[in-house]
Amino acid sequence: MTTKLLEQAIDKVRELPDDEQEAVAAVMLQMAGADASLVRLDDETRAAIREGTAQAERDEFVPDEVVAEANKRRGL
Repeated sequence: MTTKLLEQAIDKVRELPDDEQEAVAAVMLQMAGADASLVRLDDETRAAIREGTAQAERDEFVPDEVVAEANKRRGL
């Protein structure tokens, strides 16, 4: 049985672009305790993760203003 709230959340996620749906799905699997190896990543995503990790190691982060604007666009 699926709760009404979960159904509403899934419906909302289905409205997002594919890449954002993938990100939400990965978080849901992690939160549910699923094996992370079940989340398939394509080469482009793996490269983006490696680049993001390298940027973080160099202390290169997105400016707060950019994050705030992105949050604003998403109603956060």
